[in-house]
Amino acid sequence: MNRTYIDIHLVQSVPPSNLNRDDTGSPKTATYGGVRRARVSSQAWKRAVRQEFAELLDTTELGVRTKRVVEVLADRIESTHGEIERAQALDLAKQVLTAAGIKVAEPKGKKGAPEESGYLLFLSALQISALARFAVESWETDEQPDKKQAKALLQQGNSVDLALFGRMVADVSDLNVDAACQVAHALSTHAVETEYDYFTAVDDQKAASEDEDAGAGMIGTVEFNSATLYRYATINANMLRENLGDISATERAVDAFIRAFIHSMPTGKQNTFANRTLPAGVVISVRGDQPISYVGAFEDPVRVANTGGSILTSAEKLAAYATDITAAYGSEALLTRVVGLSDVEKKLSSLGEVSGLDNAVAAVTEFIVERLGEAASPGQS
Repeated sequence: MNRTYIDIHLVQSVPPSNLNRDDTGSPKTATYGGVRRARVSSQAWKRAVRQEFAELLDTTELGVRTKRVVEVLADRIESTHGEIERAQALDLAKQVLTAAGIKVAEPKGKKGAPEESGYLLFLSALQISALARFAVESWETDEQPDKKQAKALLQQGNSVDLALFGRMVADVSDLNVDAACQVAHALSTHAVETEYDYFTAVDDQKAASEDEDAGAGMIGTVEFNSATLYRYATINANMLRENLGDISATERAVDAFIRAFIHSMPTGKQNTFANRTLPAGVVISVRGDQPISYVGAFEDPVRVANTGGSILTSAEKLAAYATDITAAYGSEALLTRVVGLSDVEKKLSSLGEVSGLDNAVAAVTEFIVERLGEAASPGQS
């Protein structure tokens, strides 16, 4: 089989913000190359990508990740068969999930509440519908749900987000789905320092009264940083097709992920900082050897000169590092497209053909479909 990977590299400037907080409310950081960097966890950005999918894909191609699987399935059972009342729908949902090997129990501290799974469970819309139909059929025939059939329904019909990000069910390992996508923690290309915004809030009613003092109604601090980030993600296209079972669905998934990864932004403190930006530069490569992150370009941190900022320098270092990797290991990409602002495009143009995002995505998906089609043909190894 032809191995096929899609690597996405982004250089993105983010102004004062707190995209992803730790347990103390501080922006997450990491030490890399001996200096402190701004960091946004892969989990935070994958969540943002999944939210962006809602604008790009039909709901039938997406899933839900929740512990409240009994309620979700009961809702679908009720909509599938209008004569089934809520209590019966909840009981049927519990029966069919238990038959599939999913353990559910009453949540702690919520006596009388519907049962929940002990962990977040990722189910596609198709799997929820299939389980609901199966539950109704079992109810109509007055039979207990067949365990083998119930489990089989969760082993097919994966959604795009489930196929990309995977599913782990610790106590029923044959329901696991290996993730076809990996997302790196975003790191600043340079050293950062956490800063503090001291703020006050005025009590409008108090301020309007002549008898009151002019003091603030509230004071506080918010931590933030600003950074030019290097972001990276990779898709195993062969695994994605295997998870989805269809080349056409794989094409839509690749298209949606590239666009969502580029346009998404974690929502931490967004109302406070209005920090939505788009990447200054994007490099999308299709590879036949292995995924390759170019984060090593920034192990020696960018040092901003008096004559400019970190975006252009970061793009220049990225291009130089990628070129060196190719020269050293002969690991040239099969196809590369570059998208971005004009000055950044010039720095990255040595890596591949420059185009707008729509044309770049079209070129990548067309190449992927053709390559996966060849891999699936008889006689291919």
